[in-house]
Amino acid sequence: MTGESGAPARGDNKATAMAPVRFGMVGYGFGGRYFHTPLLVAAPECDLIGVMTSSPERQALVAREVPGARTFGSLAELVDAGVEAVAISTPAETHSSVTEEALQLGLAVICDKPFALDPDAARHTVELADERGLVLSPYQNRRWDSDFRTVQQLVTGGALGTVTRLESRFERWAPERGPGRSGGGTLRDFGSHLMDQALVLLGPAVSVYAEWRIRDSGLDDDVFIAVTHANGSRSHLMGSWSQSAPGPRYRVTGTQGTFVLGPADTQENLLLAGETPATLGDRWGVEPTDSHGTLHTGTTSAPYPTERGRWDLFYPAFARAVRGLNPPPVSAHDAVATATALEAARVSATTGAVVPVPRA
Repeated sequence: MTGESGAPARGDNKATAMAPVRFGMVGYGFGGRYFHTPLLVAAPECDLIGVMTSSPERQALVAREVPGARTFGSLAELVDAGVEAVAISTPAETHSSVTEEALQLGLAVICDKPFALDPDAARHTVELADERGLVLSPYQNRRWDSDFRTVQQLVTGGALGTVTRLESRFERWAPERGPGRSGGGTLRDFGSHLMDQALVLLGPAVSVYAEWRIRDSGLDDDVFIAVTHANGSRSHLMGSWSQSAPGPRYRVTGTQGTFVLGPADTQENLLLAGETPATLGDRWGVEPTDSHGTLHTGTTSAPYPTERGRWDLFYPAFARAVRGLNPPPVSAHDAVATATALEAARVSATTGAVVPVPRA
């Protein structure tokens, strides 16, 4: 019995006689605390052994919030404790070095976004994993957003005809929070998800044009990226931490119709409120009916139901990949393609030119 995306139904390890994968969480900042640890703890396919953090404050948080989890000072200590895999959620500038250290120690790795600061670094890390025969996956959990899964269903099912333009936004009014230095700026932070989703939906990028605003912090924000894909379709991607009137999450136009979805996926809100897939069960990721999108075809329009969000599938699928039962939920080579396109966008935003995207 399997669930969506080929992942086993919850609690179905007995059918495959799969031993849970022993995990270590590397970092317990915002991402590690809210986006990784609750999902790891909720997945029966995973056994969270402990958290690597040197901060006494965060060590105290782990002791209070993750019963039974130990804290560790290094990756080597995690290995000595029997850990098989790690999830890395540290500042962006450390992702490549920490990931490669973990691979050198023989660990399977999930690395949060941005996977690397440039395509050469991303490629080097992926080649190291391939050489050592280790499972490596970028944490592109937003492929399992309710909104993206809905758009993906419409695009792959042909309901819109041939897609001519994708408009996709991560826009928020939270200037005090972002763009955070630990995320590397909005282009690399929000852009990692936006670009990945565009490449999944519409295929390889051949050129980009980008704009951004540099804030007083020296970090970029208010990012716009126009992507031309190899199939002739175009993506307009927008990311901002300082937009007081966010636009719709998606507007996707094809030769036979247009789909518009305003509200974004709510799984992040659930995690911040203390809910998890374990606490909500089948209610996890289900969006309210009043937040559904609209499918427009010529002169008609009708509500279109939003797919259930399924961040809870990522860690079980990765654990099964570690056990050799299925491929990783996201290929590490996809991270190279995303980093390559984002580097072209960085050059474009700096120079004002349309920049070709080399083959990843």
